[in-house]
Amino acid sequence: MTMEAYRYEDGSITYPGHPVGPDGSEPVGTVDLSEYTAEVITWTTSHATPPGVREPNHLAVVEFDVEGTPVRAIGQLTTGDVETGDEVRPVHCEELRDPGAGIRAAESQAWDGYRFEPV
Repeated sequence: MTMEAYRYEDGSITYPGHPVGPDGSEPVGTVDLSEYTAEVITWTTSHATPPGVREPNHLAVVEFDVEGTPVRAIGQLTTGDVETGDEVRPVHCEELRDPGAGIRAAESQAWDGYRFEPV
């Protein structure tokens, strides 16, 4: 599994990828953000989480620098022991939520994804 972002003709990169970029063009390539580290822009901890989501749930907005182009993402942290400006890396997680806690059939969707771990 990759943490795929889309690159557009004007040089911009979005995550998650969109079929139309900021300049209205279609994607011209992809970038695997799991190969990069990022900086924590801001973070928070949620103690009132939806069913199946860990509690407390540590979340962050992070910014990747992909060859001089900033790419922001939001996601879970592996720990609440972070500060703004810390360097983190994406780490694959098999289950971001408890598949048995939802109202949809567990096998109807993927539960894996990435969390951000301090470097």
